[in-house]
Amino acid sequence: MTGLVSVPVNGLRGKIGVPGDKSISHRALMIGGMAVGETTIRGLLLGDDVLRTATAMEAMGVTILRDSDDQWRVFGVGVGGLREPDNVLDLGNAGTGARLLMGLVGTHPITAQFTGDASLRSRPMGRIAEPLSQIGTQVIARNGDKMPLTVTGAKMPMPIEYVLPVPSAQVKSAVLLAGLNTPGKTSVVESRPSRDHTELMLRHFGANVSVVDEEEDRRVITVTGQPELEGREVNVPGDPSSAAFPLVAGLISQDAEITISNVGLNPLRIGLIETLREMGATIDVNNEREQAGEPVADLLVRSSKLNGVTVPPERAPSMIDEYPILAVAAATAEGVTLMQGLAELRVKESDRLAAIVDGLRACGVIVDVEGDDLIVTGSPGQLAGGARIESRMDHRIAMSFLVMGMAAKNAVEIDDAGHIGTSFPAFVELMNGLGAKIEETT
Repeated sequence: MTGLVSVPVNGLRGKIGVPGDKSISHRALMIGGMAVGETTIRGLLLGDDVLRTATAMEAMGVTILRDSDDQWRVFGVGVGGLREPDNVLDLGNAGTGARLLMGLVGTHPITAQFTGDASLRSRPMGRIAEPLSQIGTQVIARNGDKMPLTVTGAKMPMPIEYVLPVPSAQVKSAVLLAGLNTPGKTSVVESRPSRDHTELMLRHFGANVSVVDEEEDRRVITVTGQPELEGREVNVPGDPSSAAFPLVAGLISQDAEITISNVGLNPLRIGLIETLREMGATIDVNNEREQAGEPVADLLVRSSKLNGVTVPPERAPSMIDEYPILAVAAATAEGVTLMQGLAELRVKESDRLAAIVDGLRACGVIVDVEGDDLIVTGSPGQLAGGARIESRMDHRIAMSFLVMGMAAKNAVEIDDAGHIGTSFPAFVELMNGLGAKIEETT
């Protein structure tokens, strides 16, 4: 394991771009693989998670060529055309890749075995297996719902209407992708909107997808099965979840001014920006435009005095990956920040809720948990730091506490930087280019 230490700095400045959106990258490879003809993808995230998805799709018959770091070509097999892989599909740390691929495989008449690293093997897969079983898929898992597991696709898949127990873009997407090779209409019902990259991407490739708000707490997303998808061009915008780290670093550091270019601003992904602005953050949105159905813009962020706020539970789906870095921002804010409805954090790369609490306490922050709510009491200018944080094989925990080290009184160290590469391979180089001081520990 390689540890990293981040020391306090002032004056973070510069213009940067962040890696391609991980969620969109996964979906571009999968849906492009289901299309007929050639799909060209530019800006694909080159992190390990996405490369694992590419390898898995190749193992099931899809041809993927890398022309350069910025351009990939996918030659799809058509809906229903996946072949049975010869070997186990190892998804590494890619929870999104694993769960969405389970849905995709689940309505092909093939059997595929899935595994991953220690973190992925600890994560629950029962919430994917449950709706797939209703379609006719068989999932046999270790300890009931853990990887390694085997997915045997339904030979005669049945369309379903599945009501999500908890809003989750991963579960929703797995069901919709299963619905691609299912006759008739497959629907998912969610009580609160979750990120809609799958719906947008499916439409971009020619699928019939409807979204109907029947009631205030009942949104029905329906895909018509067995379409003929056609290869398309996809320009992947910068990942807002990755942009969150330099964004918050700029807000909580002294004398900072950072421009983050080409950031995806899907309305269902900007809960963090909305929250930070409520806290008093100076964030300007410039050069707004659209790429493959997704809104994109450049963000200008400056040092800001933040105040505690209440973040309502209905905002959680739009910023579920950003709570670790929001908690760091809250630790520097005046007053109390209450983050409500964070049950989903318990089943991410780690139990993120526990990881946030333990890390903040180690750095001298007053923090409490009540049920699924996180309560952080900030102390402007008094953030102690000076701790060694267990990253728990979670890239977002690791990067969040490295950002904390930039604004604390004392350096903050993480025990293992290995998983940062799953979503943000150049994180250290990019942040140091802005003026941070992150170094390997011995």
